[in-house]
Amino acid sequence: MNASHDDHAANEPGQENSGLTRLIDIRHLSTEQLAQLGVSQIAYVKQVMMNGSPAFAIHAADGSPMAVAGDQELAVAAIRQHEMVASLVH
Repeated sequence: MNASHDDHAANEPGQENSGLTRLIDIRHLSTEQLAQLGVSQIAYVKQVMMNGSPAFAIHAADGSPMAVAGDQELAVAAIRQHEMVASLVH
């Protein structure tokens, strides 16, 4: 089966494609579309100071604060428990 050129055209994020995987050229996404990439799949962990002590803030991909953990291992475990991928931010 040969795929036509249209089978590889960019889809709007969240748009269904009849089971075919489509490539998205992120250079052509709007600011809103770019902000939504990974929002429900990726969470970021960043070391912060809270009440004078080190802590680890957990943020959604769009930057929304989600939680604070006492250590990095706990932060990553909480993210994985919610079936998300953790990304460490320095």
